[in-house]
Amino acid sequence: MIEVSSHRAWTSSSPQPTVFVVDDDAAVLGSLRFLLETDGFAVRTFRSGTALLNVSAPGPDCYVIDYKMPDINGIELTGRLRKSDRDAPVVLITGYPDENISARAATAGIKDVVLKPLLDENLVKCIRRAIQDRTRA
Repeated sequence: MIEVSSHRAWTSSSPQPTVFVVDDDAAVLGSLRFLLETDGFAVRTFRSGTALLNVSAPGPDCYVIDYKMPDINGIELTGRLRKSDRDAPVVLITGYPDENISARAATAGIKDVVLKPLLDENLVKCIRRAIQDRTRA
């Protein structure tokens, strides 16, 4: 198991990691922004997968994507990101778990699926591990 460091590991000499969060629920976006910014991340939020796909800004260090959204689900969105050469790691969040979601997520290249009621330190650890794994590769 990889030891995941706390936000204190980000120093003024190292760039602040950026996370793009996609969720159709404004309250969830606000909560996640607060959680992640408090933990030292730069955060940009999107209310839909389509809004994210239309952004031409530099990509993030990690995506946090809701599974169930009206325009496109999180697994399909991940596939579209990969096709457009956006290869940052994805952490999928969901309030609608089913027995196949982890397998479908893994097939799409998503390592972590986090249940929405547990979106605190667990999510932060998954993001940090994903960013660390990417920089080691």
